[in-house]
Amino acid sequence: MVASSRAIRSTGNTNTADKMPGMKNVPVLLLLLPLLTIQAAYAEWGEFEHDFEQDKPWEEVAAQLPAYPKAENLLPFTVSSATRNQHFVDAASISVGTDKVIRYTVVIEAAGGAKNVSFEGLRCDSGERRLYAYGHPDGSWSKARNAGWEAIKFRSLLSYQKALYEDYFCPAGLPVKDDQEAVRNLRKAVR
Repeated sequence: MVASSRAIRSTGNTNTADKMPGMKNVPVLLLLLPLLTIQAAYAEWGEFEHDFEQDKPWEEVAAQLPAYPKAENLLPFTVSSATRNQHFVDAASISVGTDKVIRYTVVIEAAGGAKNVSFEGLRCDSGERRLYAYGHPDGSWSKARNAGWEAIKFRSLLSYQKALYEDYFCPAGLPVKDDQEAVRNLRKAVR
């Protein structure tokens, strides 16, 4: 009986960590468990907020008509070699709204001498454009009828909205942060 109690004592005295090497990490893991729980809860809440913002309907701010474009403020831009028209954006009219709409006045001069002036908006996140108003030679504006948002024609070589979207206002699909960045992009292209 003495021998068997020694055997029990010797097994009882053996360090559990010696028998199970992974047990040395248990106290550390127990200390980290609350931190992991907090981090998981924060990550889940962050996703919730992101999902909530994504579901929030987009609202457009009211557009204000700019002054009629002056020749000294017109910045040329290239659409494609498929058109003989000359395209310009009025630098003074460019604005980036809190709704992330880039608004601008575009002037198109046809090879035959005709000139079209329009005030428009462009949304980088949805690839859409909107016509707000037409300009007249006397410097006045008339509101466009049926002026809803329409998809930009990305397959057309004649789409100046496509050129503005891809090369100047939404490079890499991201909107310019302000009007100065848009003007810089247009001026860089002229050089």
